[in-house]
Amino acid sequence: MSTSMLGLRGATTVEVDEQPHVVERVQELLTEMLARNEIEHDDLISIIFTATDDIHSCFPALGAREMGLGDVPLLCARELDVEGGTPRCIRVLIHFHSDRRRSDVRHVYLEGARNLRDDLPQ
Repeated sequence: MSTSMLGLRGATTVEVDEQPHVVERVQELLTEMLARNEIEHDDLISIIFTATDDIHSCFPALGAREMGLGDVPLLCARELDVEGGTPRCIRVLIHFHSDRRRSDVRHVYLEGARNLRDDLPQ
């Protein structure tokens, strides 16, 4: 099977907008996303983070940098402010190389973000 680029989604929430807590939750999410999908550091292409408007203490990418992913292109953006959306939410999109099929990707939703995509296998 040939290698292709795949996308992996994930999200988590924070109880408080404080840098140590945001960094901890981002690292917990990334660790689970990489482990659950058996993604190695060298497989990573890029990681995009979005955060809701109520997160101001730090860029979510700080968590990735502090866990050794600083050489991977990282980008932070604002999540759309949709009425009824999940508050204090950080979403992640990882692009990576893999020889697996898209249907084999296991997306990860933690904490208060678990209900965002209940249609996806965990």
